[in-house]
Amino acid sequence: MSATRSLAVSLPRGRSAPGADCTLCPRLAGFRNDNRAQLPAHFNAPVPSFGHPAARLLVVGLAPGLNGANKTGRPFTGDYAGDLLYATLCKFGFATGTYAARPDDGLTLNDCRITNAVRCVPPQNKPTGPEAKTCRPFLVDELTAKPAPSVIFALGQVAHVNILSALGLRRAAHPFGHAAIHDLPGGRTLVDSYHCSRYNTNTGRLTEAMFHDAFAKAKAAVDSPAA
Repeated sequence: MSATRSLAVSLPRGRSAPGADCTLCPRLAGFRNDNRAQLPAHFNAPVPSFGHPAARLLVVGLAPGLNGANKTGRPFTGDYAGDLLYATLCKFGFATGTYAARPDDGLTLNDCRITNAVRCVPPQNKPTGPEAKTCRPFLVDELTAKPAPSVIFALGQVAHVNILSALGLRRAAHPFGHAAIHDLPGGRTLVDSYHCSRYNTNTGRLTEAMFHDAFAKAKAAVDSPAA
């Protein structure tokens, strides 16, 4: 990939995304370059959002996984979290097709879009606060472009915090809690869930039933007349 590519690319409906060789976060750019040498078959670039720009539901995660989205180039595709997420999206009508953990599996999203607060894979799957802040303008674009999503689904507390920061809202007014519903300015809704990670499901912190319960609330909000 050419190092001369723009740091950001323009997308329809007022959204923007980091370019393939974005260097805004030096640590993440260095990690990306290392991965390109060690894992040349991987996508190894900022992972773009998946789904129609006008979708009413926006699912927000934290960052791509090394052998998940960083490998496949599609959010939550190829890692354990994607198994539960995409099965749930299909169950509630937000996805059609069969999820096969690869970007050419033919799965399509229905009135749903998926993005991450940080677009590049971080070492140990842990982006820093400054890195999340640097990448935040791209999340702001997802949240505020026209038409903006009416329902936002936060996968984990860190995603929840980044959503609030992107919208300029106080954390104290919207405390994180699994399956919690937050009324946001402009008639929008934020629904929280524990992250569908292997650790959370293996330890029982998050069960399939709990995840479905949170998603049922998101679907009800999307289906409401105000959505």
